[in-house]
Amino acid sequence: MLEEALAKQPPGAAVPKSVVVAGRTDAGVHATGQVVHVDVVPLAGPVGRIAVDSRGIPDLERMRHRWNRFLPGDVRVLDARVAPEGFDARFSAVRRHYRYRVSDAPWGVDPLRRFDTLAWGRPLSLTAMNEASEALLGLRDFAAFCKQRAGGTTIRELQRFTWRRIDKHVVEAEVSADAFCHSMVRSLVGAMLLVGDGRRPVSWPAELLRGGVRDSAVAPAHGLTLIGVDYPPDAELAARAEQTRNMRAASEAS
Repeated sequence: MLEEALAKQPPGAAVPKSVVVAGRTDAGVHATGQVVHVDVVPLAGPVGRIAVDSRGIPDLERMRHRWNRFLPGDVRVLDARVAPEGFDARFSAVRRHYRYRVSDAPWGVDPLRRFDTLAWGRPLSLTAMNEASEALLGLRDFAAFCKQRAGGTTIRELQRFTWRRIDKHVVEAEVSADAFCHSMVRSLVGAMLLVGDGRRPVSWPAELLRGGVRDSAVAPAHGLTLIGVDYPPDAELAARAEQTRNMRAASEAS
């Protein structure tokens, strides 16, 4: 959808190529902090009624309004700028942040939050979930919590995994890592929910991690939201992207 909107430029405007996103989310997952970049072929001179600078880049503020007119109501471009040299939305990133929201009310979920909150229906113990989550922190092989991809690595550094109660019947997980493999956050959350409602012991997620065998406990997509992506200083963007590409290439070759 975004690529289609970007392609609807005035005649002669800078031509966009395919969009690169910071995090590829599962179908149904939300994002309030997604970052994308798109390479363009710059053109010199005026472009219709939209001025361009010496690099052939149109007025991005006006273009942002134009893109949002073409996008569906559930997708919005909040900001647009010329990226620093060497920036790559995916490979320059050093950290991603996700939030997962759950209602443990016996009657389900607030109807106004049904699209971004999971209705669990069982009371959850934050003490148990936080203890089990803390045991997974660090640089580890998360094969037990990832959907395997041929040639891909499942080694990730889980930097934060905490639970807090934000309302009487609503709990929220905050999960941060250098990167996440496919379905990793949903699998981590699914395991913790079974610990939180008492159906699994606190030690169970760590046992899964050591065993390296994927379990079927995967939380639904709609409770998950990508809320932020961290990048290094501008001068380090290109080096970070190169380092990440080399690491991925090495893991796929091994």
